[in-house]
Amino acid sequence: MGATIGRMLRNGLAAGAAVMLAGCGTIGAAYDNLFGTGPARGTPGFVQGFLGGVAVEEPRAALVGREILAAGGSAADAAVAIGFALGVTLPSRASLAGGGVCLAYRAERGQALAATFLPRAPARLDPGSDRPAALPGTPRGLYALHARLGRLPFERVIAPAEQLARFGTETSRALARDLAVVAGPLFADPQARVLFARADGAPLAEGDRLVQPELGNLIGLIRSQGVGDFYQGGLARRLADATAAAGGALPAEELRATLPSLTATLRASLGNDTLHVAPVGGSIGAAVALRRLAARASEAEAEAAALAAAAASRAGADPASLLDGAAPAGGTLPPVLGATTGFVVADREGMAVACALTMNNLFGTGRIAPGTGLVLAAAPGVGRVPPALPTVLLVANDNIRAFRAAAAASGGSGAPIALALAVQRAIGGATAAQAVAAPRAGEAERSGRVTLLSCPGYLPRAPATCTWAADPRGHGLAIGAD
Repeated sequence: MGATIGRMLRNGLAAGAAVMLAGCGTIGAAYDNLFGTGPARGTPGFVQGFLGGVAVEEPRAALVGREILAAGGSAADAAVAIGFALGVTLPSRASLAGGGVCLAYRAERGQALAATFLPRAPARLDPGSDRPAALPGTPRGLYALHARLGRLPFERVIAPAEQLARFGTETSRALARDLAVVAGPLFADPQARVLFARADGAPLAEGDRLVQPELGNLIGLIRSQGVGDFYQGGLARRLADATAAAGGALPAEELRATLPSLTATLRASLGNDTLHVAPVGGSIGAAVALRRLAARASEAEAEAAALAAAAASRAGADPASLLDGAAPAGGTLPPVLGATTGFVVADREGMAVACALTMNNLFGTGRIAPGTGLVLAAAPGVGRVPPALPTVLLVANDNIRAFRAAAAASGGSGAPIALALAVQRAIGGATAAQAVAAPRAGEAERSGRVTLLSCPGYLPRAPATCTWAADPRGHGLAIGAD
């Protein structure tokens, strides 16, 4: 007891400063640091009681996110860990060579931001590229999100993905399903065949061991040398050479100039709450559809408005005017491939993150950059590959600085209306599981699938009201609680 009191006295000043200066922490967390005798921050078990919630379209990545929350990480830490883990466990849709968009809300300050890091086509396509690859946005995009809102060290947050790649993980049903769809053309690439095929040449099935040592080494280099090296150091030079060998050359100067965009969210009213929207077509379309549904428009009318708004956004229309109800004038939305995956996460302090990641095509270009383990994303707008439609929304109440709902939808052109319907149901009183349940009345064939986290009593005010769910038509996992 004497030793404990001595430590308390020696650390008291530092703990007091932590209470006053903590950016993402709370007085409760500082109290835990001062008086707690359990696991240290950064170790699963550090957080006791309510952790928050996670819903991901691939189960192993969901478990990684929950472990980060249990270790005292913020929702942003968990989102970054999930994003890197999906690059290992679901490389059909979320390779580190891809990109995406995230929305984040920080309840204690009533602030929201959008991180946009979509995989885009190089400005200069190499004439020798027969499978043009997209510039990778995910590593820098997730790092920027962590730099703004993370709590644990970045190296700690991405370590689980490195371990999963280096030592292997079971093939999930989600990945096995995607492999079964594209195994023929995918296995034309010898390196893809080595990673994703059994000894008899059949694609990996659910439960088969997937080991990716080169990808593990790459994540290890990012962990030890920093994300910057991936874009402008020795690792970037290796990547430029490897992509050329894979038929999708990425110029070193364009890799260096690939930067994420961190901006304030677009905002629209939704009753007494605020709808936070990302500056991308899918998110804008979902917001327009949700507001139309709230105004008692029919589902068909809301869906038409969503697709028109998404098309207009891509054509350069002002997003604010679209959210305010201006008639879109941007043509029609062409067919969109469903090569995206979404996830949502919230921590016990009311920080919430919704992300959608994409490769623009299942397994991107269908080729792996030699020596890196990276499945290359397809360059959008080149050939027959349209840009993906990542779709995310957040609902919060800025007056009371509290979070209410976060949702992400994957799939093609059905994603915006699927997300809008799920959020509308949640706001109407449905649990998250009820809101994303397989729909009826002809809606079952929609391509959009939703992950949702809903707190009708608001977080952090009423954590007991929170529920989370992944669409039952997929193969994901929703987990959290105590």
